[in-house]
Amino acid sequence: MSTARGIEIRPLTAIKGGMTDFYTPQTSDQTILVQISAHSIEDLFVHKAQTDQLLVVKGRIVLVTLINRCYEYIALSDRTPVVAIIPPGVLHGAINLDSEPCVLVNAVLRHGEPNQRDYIPRKPPIPYDLAAVRIALTQTDPKVIAGACVS
Repeated sequence: MSTARGIEIRPLTAIKGGMTDFYTPQTSDQTILVQISAHSIEDLFVHKAQTDQLLVVKGRIVLVTLINRCYEYIALSDRTPVVAIIPPGVLHGAINLDSEPCVLVNAVLRHGEPNQRDYIPRKPPIPYDLAAVRIALTQTDPKVIAGACVS
């Protein structure tokens, strides 16, 4: 398990059954299947009473967080089965530079009533560092790549 100031990256463990690996699903209050379009750069979101638990099942994305006024980039892909856990209050978004959409499962944990403001995108205060995004995509394991800070 590794953490990036609140973001937790948890490897999934599997039980082997012949030629098949069985992964335990994440406990959740709501499970959402999400598709992130090819060549997309999303704005930021923040949830006040929700924990996102993200598992990429097809393709890859770079998870962007803005923590302590600095961007961090973590590549997630279907090649490395991990869950990225984003607690309430963390600004986050996704970047998909690939030519194929990315599909992920979000096993949402609710800590109160959903708030519509939680789902309103927020423009990044400064542009994302696409060079750092490309570096993140070269990593074989999810690692935090530091990006620019907001002054």
